[in-house]
Amino acid sequence: MASMRDIKRRRSSIQSTGQITKAMKLVSTVKLQRTKQAAINSKSYFDYMYKTVSSMLAKAGEIDHPYVKGNGQLRKAVVMITGNRGLAGGYNSNVVKLLTGSELKKEDLVIYTLGKKGREAMNRRGYELSDDYSSMIDAPEYVDAMRLSSVLLNAYKAGEIGEIYLAYTNFKNTVVHEPKLIKLLPVDEKGGIEGPIEDDGKAYAPMNFEPEEEEALELIIPKYVTSIIYGGMIESVASENGARMQAMDNATTNAEEMIEKLTLQYNRARQGSITQELTEIIAGSQAQN
Repeated sequence: MASMRDIKRRRSSIQSTGQITKAMKLVSTVKLQRTKQAAINSKSYFDYMYKTVSSMLAKAGEIDHPYVKGNGQLRKAVVMITGNRGLAGGYNSNVVKLLTGSELKKEDLVIYTLGKKGREAMNRRGYELSDDYSSMIDAPEYVDAMRLSSVLLNAYKAGEIGEIYLAYTNFKNTVVHEPKLIKLLPVDEKGGIEGPIEDDGKAYAPMNFEPEEEEALELIIPKYVTSIIYGGMIESVASENGARMQAMDNATTNAEEMIEKLTLQYNRARQGSITQELTEIIAGSQAQN
């Protein structure tokens, strides 16, 4: 059985850890309220932008454009959004597992990382990494997504990459966060990796472009890619704060339970020590008599 000193030292250590996890939970809760609202506000635009562009091209007939038909390059770019810090439960590892467990071949991928944890994980696994954009995820701005979108589209136009994907965490609510992998380019007329676009059963007239198709797509697609990346950043940050809040809440609860058990052990050890001292005193007194 551990001595009272050992129990007291361990209890003190756990109390200190519990205070840290409780403080981190409070910080994450405050951040979650702010980022949660931003995710809710952008979610409708994020979802409908993806569906509208895919649906629009599905109704436009045959369009001979690299954004739709592809450029023949086998290399694929993946924008991978994780966090810069840990202690968020399975938030970071779930995105890593999603990508490593996908049908995308490792040798064909180049990873554009937003988040140090994802970059470190993919580097350990031997994936090819592009420039580090981790600073963008601390406080996501639309201009950051626009800059990254420009880098990706320039590489696509130059024939360096043939497909663009986004791996992020979808924010459903405070406790439910779902890692997702969606295809951005070439725009899939059937809805991409996320599945088919829902059809409402209505009949549509053929889609006509004004100005010409190529000029219209050159205007629409960059905004589309930028919007989807920005939406993924916003939802990922909200998911990270939600996951960290849950993780710290669980850690605080576990610390409190351990402290209760150690307090009980300490009291038992103390009671045993007192009983032993009384027994020794009584035995000594009887020996003198």
